[in-house]
Amino acid sequence: MKSQGSSSDKNCKVSFRKKLLIIDSNLEVKDVERLKFLCIGLVPNKKLERSSSASDVFEHLLAEDLLSEGDSFFLAELLYIIRQKKLLQYLNYTKEEVEQLLPIRISLFRNLLYELSQSIDSENLKEMIFLLNDSLPKTEMTSLSFLALLEKQDKIDEDNLTCLEDLCKVVVPKLLRNIEKYKREKAAQLVTPPVDKEAELLCQGEEELVSQTDIKTFLEALPQEESWQNKHARSNEILRGVFQWLGFTVHIYNDVTKVEMEEVLQKQKCNPAHADGDCFVFCILTHGEYGAVYSSDEALIPIREITSHFTALQCPGLAEKPKLFFIQACQGEKIQPSKSIEADALNPEQAPTSLQDSIPVEADFLLGLATVPGYVSFRHVEEGSWYIQSLCNHLKVLVPRREDILSILTAVNDDVSRRVDKQGTKKQMPQPAFTLRKKLVFPVPLDALSL
Repeated sequence: MKSQGSSSDKNCKVSFRKKLLIIDSNLEVKDVERLKFLCIGLVPNKKLERSSSASDVFEHLLAEDLLSEGDSFFLAELLYIIRQKKLLQYLNYTKEEVEQLLPIRISLFRNLLYELSQSIDSENLKEMIFLLNDSLPKTEMTSLSFLALLEKQDKIDEDNLTCLEDLCKVVVPKLLRNIEKYKREKAAQLVTPPVDKEAELLCQGEEELVSQTDIKTFLEALPQEESWQNKHARSNEILRGVFQWLGFTVHIYNDVTKVEMEEVLQKQKCNPAHADGDCFVFCILTHGEYGAVYSSDEALIPIREITSHFTALQCPGLAEKPKLFFIQACQGEKIQPSKSIEADALNPEQAPTSLQDSIPVEADFLLGLATVPGYVSFRHVEEGSWYIQSLCNHLKVLVPRREDILSILTAVNDDVSRRVDKQGTKKQMPQPAFTLRKKLVFPVPLDALSL
């Protein structure tokens, strides 16, 4: 049986590669250039420069996990953009299906440059090259290679289009409308809910995936001492704003003791509303130690104790459904804070627990921690926690682009890891652990679709 299964897998892979070869045979040299251009930033430049055929580009997409037999949509997106829609049939997509899902991975900036290149004819290109003659190599260029060179020379980027605007004003003024449209879309994409303060929240709930519409959730606040709450009275709005925007129904509870926490867990474990949802979300913002969090009465609760309430055995209503836990709390040794930074730890103590030990040994769990085990997490007294700020911002920006939750958390990791305190001496690195079996994509809010 094992041998037969292996043979079947190989046949599937061969069949998929045959389809890629058919697509390759239907593409011209100019199409290959377009594919390479659209892949800038997603595939290393050196690999793209060495690619001489569409199949070369496909190999790189496979290597970068941007293309697979099970997920060929990115290639479908590329073919749609370069107007090779008839080839979508080899990927089992229709033009209408692709239109409904766009955009996925091609950024607004990359799409703008591609649109401009299609409107810059040979005469326009000559004039633009003439205007920048001193700074350009004496080689033959297409509109795509010209724009790629401007980008490589740092003359343009997603936040600086001055050089391109100046060229268009002189040569092709009508293209300024494309640039203005891009700026509006980029500004709209960056709209985020209020995040002026940080919230101490326990967020839990059901959420429908793309296939359903009745989205429900329950948002509960984990307890904090009076001084903590007074400093952050408005900060519940951070998570509340994002989850309401995503279609959640939000409920908030404050000052949950250990006994009350157990009551909340028991209530949600048996919640009949789980039957109507496809995903459970549970967020905790509090003080913490290695592998555990504090209740309002300073009882230490292991994270594993919380997550174990929602296994398939304990909570049948959530069986085979994604269960997400986001935790803003220190996970280790306390660091003396600077004036504008506070650490979320109380009496930290190293423990031999690993992060993976905090989630049950079964499928469909995700645990997102504000920091790696053993370290503190930071909260700016004016702007709120680095992790929650970043998580909310990236959900707002990337959900409309239909990024899956792991891609969003990777972006959060990158963002938070770049932050430092005023003295430039303290940093933070979030860390997720998961046993998800499939990509989890939140439904795009209607107001985002209309942007």
